[in-house]
Amino acid sequence: MINTRDIVLNILMDIETNKTFSNQAISKALSKNQFEDKRDRAFITRLAEGVMEQLITLDYTINQFSKTKVNKCKPMIRCILRMGVYQILYMESVPDSAACNESVKLAKAHGFGSLSGFVNGVLRNIARSKESIPEPSNDESSVEYLSVKYSMPQWLCDKLKKDYPEQYIKILEGCFWDRATAIRVNETKISRDELKKELEEAGITVEYGNYDEKALLISDYDFIKRVPGYKKGYFTVQDESSMQAVRAAGIKPGDVVIDVCAAPGGKTTCAAEYLNGIGKLYSMDVSEDKLELIEENVDRLGFDNVEISCQDATEHIDGMSADVVIADLPCSGLGIIGRKNDIKYRLEEKQLEELCSLQRRILDNVQSYVKTEGTLLYSTCTINPEENQGNVAYFMEKHKDFRLIEERLFLQGVDSCDGFYYAVFKRG
Repeated sequence: MINTRDIVLNILMDIETNKTFSNQAISKALSKNQFEDKRDRAFITRLAEGVMEQLITLDYTINQFSKTKVNKCKPMIRCILRMGVYQILYMESVPDSAACNESVKLAKAHGFGSLSGFVNGVLRNIARSKESIPEPSNDESSVEYLSVKYSMPQWLCDKLKKDYPEQYIKILEGCFWDRATAIRVNETKISRDELKKELEEAGITVEYGNYDEKALLISDYDFIKRVPGYKKGYFTVQDESSMQAVRAAGIKPGDVVIDVCAAPGGKTTCAAEYLNGIGKLYSMDVSEDKLELIEENVDRLGFDNVEISCQDATEHIDGMSADVVIADLPCSGLGIIGRKNDIKYRLEEKQLEELCSLQRRILDNVQSYVKTEGTLLYSTCTINPEENQGNVAYFMEKHKDFRLIEERLFLQGVDSCDGFYYAVFKRG
């Protein structure tokens, strides 16, 4: 019989000790086990993702009831406590007694019987007092309060307050939205209405997208690769904000397109669809490992006019020119915290300046590939103004032969999609 909580503990320990990204740790653990009941998979995913999503809040709560602070606990005990508290505070289907008892069993099973009483005491105290846990501050706009309420590092709360004084609460709330998965229909193989009908017949909840006519929003499915039509290349996962960026580039059949930081291939395949088999697309990424993801998506979706290569976007390629250059660049990822919780814990403030410098180096390089009257699409999955509007101002000042023809910012919690930014430049 599968012990779902033990699997979650292994996931959290993988993240804690090996610094594995949470989505990779969860995927790895799920692939190792066969689940007869999909509720087991759902429980594991919910608990593991939930602990990571609420990490700062959980640690604050534990510290209110434990003489030994979280950062002084042994890593495994720390993970067990976080799991127990998450179940008590956020999983109504789990009785508090079960959360406590199962946590004690985990401690004993992993050789920490001497600390099982400590685990039991802390969790039962929290369960008894969960309606009256002390607030971190009397000021609901303070970074201390925001940090604990939204499990966000204080420096990041402070930055969001300064950058978006009217919208920061909605942005913080948006990081916790339980949104449907956005998919882009591959209309070279099937229409959006046909795919919607096929998915609904399979018991999947489907809605039309909010922004893009190629988009569907799906929920109530088990595993994306098992969704009908995935293996046939009928669709790929891509947020609507990203779809809108590629649409804004104005790609048409016959164009030559370069995608310089292409993995995992969402924008590459979107651009290939607009080419409709006429023209050429060069898809590049600096990571050889990630090239396999591009190849997998290109092959699955059925595009044969895409050339994939390993290339550092800061290094110039002689003789390259294109009608459209797509530069969706490495960024701080502040727009996708809701989908990748690790970002908010791993990102450091000093990295923002380093990322801006890298983005500018890439833009300075790849602009040379754009033909006269050609288009440069710059995009990021962040809402950091320095990486977005700041870089656009830098680029316009340095490259006078380009003009800005469109830009758009999406904010999570304000818009019903990821936080995202794009700017479209035309040369000449």
